[in-house]
Amino acid sequence: MEELKNYGHQHPLLMLNEEQLLGNGNGVVDCSRCGEKVSAPCFSCVECSGFYLHKTCAQAPLELNHPFHRHHPLLLLQNPPSSYTRCVCDFCDETCEKFIYHCSCGLNFHIKCALFTFNIAERNLKELEHVALEDPSFSSKNDGGNLGKCFACWEPLAIYTYFSLDCGFNLHKKCAELPAKMGHVCHRKHPLLLQFNSEQHSCKICQVTQQRGFLYGCSTCNLAIHIDCLSPLPVIEDKSHQHPFTLFWRQIPFICDACGTEGHHVAYACCTCSIMVHKKCISLPSIIQHVFHVHRVFHTYFIHKEYSESLNCIWCHEVVDTEYGSYFCADCNVIFHVNCALKEKEWYCIVSQENEDDKSLDIPVNSITKVLETNDAGEATLIEHCKHRHYLMLSDKISEHGDKCCDGCLLLISAKFYHCMRCDFFLHKSCAELPKMDLILDHRCAGKPFSGSKSFILTSDCMFECDICGYLSNGFSYKCNECGIHRCVQCATLQNDVKIPGHKHPLLLYYDYQEQCSGCGGDISCAFRCKDCNFNLCNLCVIRPTRVRHKCDEHILALTYDKVNDYAKYHYCDICEKERDPKYWFYQCETCDTSVHVNCVLGEYSFIKLGSTYNEGNHEHPLAFVKKIHYYPKCVKCDKPCEDLSLECAEPRCNYIAHWKCRYQW
Repeated sequence: MEELKNYGHQHPLLMLNEEQLLGNGNGVVDCSRCGEKVSAPCFSCVECSGFYLHKTCAQAPLELNHPFHRHHPLLLLQNPPSSYTRCVCDFCDETCEKFIYHCSCGLNFHIKCALFTFNIAERNLKELEHVALEDPSFSSKNDGGNLGKCFACWEPLAIYTYFSLDCGFNLHKKCAELPAKMGHVCHRKHPLLLQFNSEQHSCKICQVTQQRGFLYGCSTCNLAIHIDCLSPLPVIEDKSHQHPFTLFWRQIPFICDACGTEGHHVAYACCTCSIMVHKKCISLPSIIQHVFHVHRVFHTYFIHKEYSESLNCIWCHEVVDTEYGSYFCADCNVIFHVNCALKEKEWYCIVSQENEDDKSLDIPVNSITKVLETNDAGEATLIEHCKHRHYLMLSDKISEHGDKCCDGCLLLISAKFYHCMRCDFFLHKSCAELPKMDLILDHRCAGKPFSGSKSFILTSDCMFECDICGYLSNGFSYKCNECGIHRCVQCATLQNDVKIPGHKHPLLLYYDYQEQCSGCGGDISCAFRCKDCNFNLCNLCVIRPTRVRHKCDEHILALTYDKVNDYAKYHYCDICEKERDPKYWFYQCETCDTSVHVNCVLGEYSFIKLGSTYNEGNHEHPLAFVKKIHYYPKCVKCDKPCEDLSLECAEPRCNYIAHWKCRYQW
């Protein structure tokens, strides 16, 4: 028997043939280095039971100078480095758990992957000599065309003839035969070398970073190019353009006429239209529906002269150069950079060209069902509303009614409003004019991709939790027809640009902006941001009520911005009596010098109208929402005083009262 002293094991190893292997372990044992099933010839420890190694694993060098990674040697380690929480092979993309080849620059390989790629580089492909080639068009493994990807170029196997080795490797035949060095018209200065992408460069042609496998690169110029990008198709036809595009190699950068960004080396030209584009931009969708705009937007290569004024992208809010391609809505002058419109796949859907002329949208229908009287300015002064049984009258005399809340948004009445002359019902003019059905752009039902604007129905007289701000409310809401979620009217009508009282500039919505909220100090990833100054707000702060009523003060409290009492050494909340950071928003009564935290005032139930009835549940009478101030009867459920929001029986002879949380757990 051949004996071997091996790195990582203290005892001598003996080579076994097939008969000896069957005698030692019934022929089914795992390699202690790579974890794969062992076949003869292999090595076994003379003293340790169950220690086996493939012949190639046992003979693997401690240091491997790999032709595809010339800068550093790959070192054989018994375990992944301790700093790694999860080690992934940079060839096959599977987890490394046992011995690995590791480089100081961060590359890691299974032993079999390092040696297999070394053999490819050295043109030593004996293991492929007896492996049958698979034709993807006839392969029995072709399950709906889903064959996985080649480990070398990470393109689908179904594109080319491929090997599929028993050891789990998938490899195109052409990738196994790639030249180690080549000259190419796209980079005449130096030859391109086949290598691993250890420095994680993006491809100079397609701008995509390939994490695994091989590519061609020039270390001197920090250049990386994908294997398939070096041999693009000479002519490409696409149904989105009426003429074919012809390949045009370029030595200097160019600006793509389809998306307005820089391209390198590979351009496709349409001589008929005098345009030059990236390969990927040939197949840009012509029409998309985006969550940021109610209408469909159309891809155009340039915008005509009548729209020559400066237009800002609705996603990033930067100026769009209309001499190049963009997505544009001519009805609204709304524009996207191409890359902004297509940045997040879940935020848009492609509209087929067959439906190009179909402009059908749900037309918002005003919730005012009938106008009975108007004034000289044409305003409706007496109306019927779909959510109230009595006539409503227009008024601007707030003082005549006291501190009343709008039954739509549950905020204090301000400016013009409608009120009922027969019962305690009030609506802001803007809430009264809300549509019965609205299109909510950014909603996707759970587990479903975006497929266009969703129709939400205006609802009332029910308790709901808003899916955006999370507040409980029994005011107006918009309800999704499909999944049943509710959105309060403030969140449902929030625009991509808002004006905040106390701040002179408009705030624009940025979906991928990491910052701290200027209102509450919380971390935010989606901000309403001022382009002119360092001012950012989260969604919750944008919808904060500017005026509130609270039992801590007899006057109305005003939301206060950037006001610091210089004479005070410390700032405290008059409700919780804890320290308050003066940099952030708070509610204040200037008459009484009361200052309180925002959350201490709003609490959990600020958007529930007290006195309104609630008929759900198993109690025989209607229940009314109440908050006791001077005395606290005990809850029939938990037997504790009802100091919080409670449900009290509207029938005078019934003494039923229960905490809202005790009766209905949200």
